[in-house]
Amino acid sequence: MTDRELAVTAWESLFRAQVGVIRVLASEFPTRTMSLNEYDVLFNLSLQPEHRARLRDINQLVLLSQPSVSRLIDRLVARGFVSKHPDPTDKRGTIVAITDAGFAQYRDVARLHMGTITDLMGSALSDAELRQLATLTAKLRGSNPDSQPDPPDDWLRDNPE
Repeated sequence: MTDRELAVTAWESLFRAQVGVIRVLASEFPTRTMSLNEYDVLFNLSLQPEHRARLRDINQLVLLSQPSVSRLIDRLVARGFVSKHPDPTDKRGTIVAITDAGFAQYRDVARLHMGTITDLMGSALSDAELRQLATLTAKLRGSNPDSQPDPPDDWLRDNPE
């Protein structure tokens, strides 16, 4: 196999595995109180300092288009899960912050969702393989300056176990 064929084959395998895992996680998402995309926004906000971020930064953290993120944020505001405020350093910007009610709801769902992730990943891969997968995907993200960084080492402290 040529270098090109090997790279494309590896990419296709990674991509198809990711799509399959996401489909299972979406189908087994443990609640009707929020969608997987809403959970993703709350998850990413939970990792930010003071659980808040500029709207444009949230757009970079999630895999949705900017208009979709704006509509999703508006739905979360209407349900009391997040609040929106003008950015004090740039009045053109908007700060989105997770509310206490939103964080509590996120934690309840995350406890169940992490169980699904653990069951799915742990049933397919050994602990050593999971560590290897984390190392390899971190290496891939490190080679791309636009990729998202790993959550901080202590992110589980503020998130469910």
